Amino acid sequence: MGRSVGGLTASFFGRADTAGAQWADAAFALALSAIDLIFFLPFTMTQTVSAGTAACHPSTGARLVADVGGTNARFAWQAGPGLPLEAVQVLPCANYPTLQLAAHAYLAGLGRGMPQHAAIAIANPITGDQVRMTNHHWSFSQRAVKAEFGLTTLRLLNDFTALALALPALPADELRQVGGGDARESAPKALIGAGTGLGVSGLLPDGRGQWVPLEGEGGHVTLPAATPRERLVVDGLTRLYGHASAERAVCGQGLFDTYTLLCEADGVAAPGCTSPADVTTAALAGSDAQALEALTMFCAFLGSVAGNLALTLGALGGVYVGGGIVPRLGAWFDASPFRARFEAKGRFRAYLQAMPVWVITSAQSPALLGASRALDGVA
Repeated sequence: MGRSVGGLTASFFGRADTAGAQWADAAFALALSAIDLIFFLPFTMTQTVSAGTAACHPSTGARLVADVGGTNARFAWQAGPGLPLEAVQVLPCANYPTLQLAAHAYLAGLGRGMPQHAAIAIANPITGDQVRMTNHHWSFSQRAVKAEFGLTTLRLLNDFTALALALPALPADELRQVGGGDARESAPKALIGAGTGLGVSGLLPDGRGQWVPLEGEGGHVTLPAATPRERLVVDGLTRLYGHASAERAVCGQGLFDTYTLLCEADGVAAPGCTSPADVTTAALAGSDAQALEALTMFCAFLGSVAGNLALTLGALGGVYVGGGIVPRLGAWFDASPFRARFEAKGRFRAYLQAMPVWVITSAQSPALLGASRALDGVA
């Protein structure tokens, strides 16, 4: 093609050097814009509306929601979006060879047929179709589970991501404040909790009045030591496991390992505690010096890690403490070194002093509510 169309081709391949050519270039650009409006805009609008519709309308039909930890699997039934969670049941993971068998047992006992949708909050990273739990023997394929139960929708998410989704819906009477002032609205929220492992998550504001949950494995950050006795424990955990992560000390097994290491260091030949529950009971009763020190150190470690998380997220919306251990400690936890270690961040002490910390005291697992909210399209 040459320059025969009033400089039109020149605007593509060269420079137009006449007024007529410049006019033709402008006309050509206007024509292209019109073509875009006629042919491409409807397509773009259709795609956007379709995507928005899918995101805004929660799935209808009966739902199975689950919160799967390393020790127990909690199941609940929800007849539809926005309806109450019913028939909550706790099944010991050790009693079932697979997650599927545990779910079948729950559904068979319930007698309401099969659900159309399911959301499973699990104490594990979700990185692909195949899920292999790090603190339990269960492993499964998401596609296989969806096919086995005939599900229209299957949503898997980390258990603390699910718990984070539930935070804005928690009533005030299910939260106990441990120090700090008032939370700032629409500011990041941090979440941490110890049980079989150490879960970490949070919520970030999206600028449109909604929240974005964080999904990660913050419990496996390196464990900080602030005293010689803590250094002794960190060195012992490193010797046992190769890496002393926060979870190695701040979980049920970690509490027992800390107790054992302290007994070894103090020359206690026959420790009186043989399980994490024994350590907690003896510590609260004041009947075992090493148990008391182990539980005190547990709370101090948790405070340090929670303070690090709060600084990382800028959690002026507050810090929430969940999991299976801390809520059972009651007022003892409030008087423990947790808060002092949470704030012990040098130049940022005043910044952290203002941050409220709440212990989640819900009788029913809030992660079940978070899993339901995930099906609603909240995340």
